[in-house]
Amino acid sequence: MAKIKVNNLNLWYGSFQALKGVYANFAEKKITAIIGPSGCGKSTMLRVFNRMNDLIEGVRTSGEIIIDNLNVLGEETDLVALRKKVGIVFQRPNPFPLSVYENIVFGIRVHEQPRKKAELNGIVEESLKSVLLWDELKDKLKMPALHLSLEQKQRLCIARLIAVKPDVVLMDEPCSTLDPQATARIEELMRELRKNYTIIIVTHNMQQAARVSDDTGFMLLGELVEFGATHEIFTAPKDKRTEDYITGRYG
Repeated sequence: MAKIKVNNLNLWYGSFQALKGVYANFAEKKITAIIGPSGCGKSTMLRVFNRMNDLIEGVRTSGEIIIDNLNVLGEETDLVALRKKVGIVFQRPNPFPLSVYENIVFGIRVHEQPRKKAELNGIVEESLKSVLLWDELKDKLKMPALHLSLEQKQRLCIARLIAVKPDVVLMDEPCSTLDPQATARIEELMRELRKNYTIIIVTHNMQQAARVSDDTGFMLLGELVEFGATHEIFTAPKDKRTEDYITGRYG
C-alpha cells in the first residue's frame, strides 16, 4: 500500500528546475532509499514531502504529493500539522541546547495541549526506548543534550521526532558524520523503526541503501530515472544510467 504518491512533481529554485516530472509511490512501513550523485535533487525531493523547501526564497512547485488522500502541496495545507505528521532527521544531529528530557518533550509542548508530568515522563521513556537509548540515559535526563556523543545526538533527534507520533520519517544522510560502528547501529535502528513508520532515506552510500532499504529510487539531474525494489535496482537495473551509476562508471 502506498503511503505517499508523487504525481508529476516539478520544483524550481528561481529559474533553475531542480525536480523534473517525478512520479513515484512510497510504500507504507517500508524503507525507501533515494540515491544519486551530488546535486541531482535527492535532498530537494525529500524536503518537498514536508514542505521544508518553502523556507527558501524563490521556490515554486507543481504537481501533487498525496499523503493519506491529502495533496500536501495545496494552499490549504496546515504546515505545522504536516511537519508533525512528516518529520525529518538532518545530516548533522541538531539537538536543542536543552536537557535530554526537554529535547524530547519540546515538540509535544509546541504541538499539543499541556500534559501532566507523569504523562510526559512516560513519553520520554517510550521515545528513548524506541531508539535504544533508555538504558544509557535514564539516569541522565537532566544532562545537556549537547554533551552526548555524535551517535547519541542523532538517536536523540530521532527520539524527539518520534515523541510527536509522526507517520513518516525522512532521513537526509543520517549517517554521513558517523563512524562505521555508529552507522551500523543507526541502520539497525532504522530496521526496527520500519515496523511502525514509513521511512525515506537519502544516502550517498549505495552499500547502505542496499543493506537497509526495501525500495530504491535513482535520481540524476532532477529526474527520478528508476524506482523499484532494491534488489532489482542493484542486480538488474532497467536503465543504462542506473547501471552506470551503480557500477561506478560515474557519480
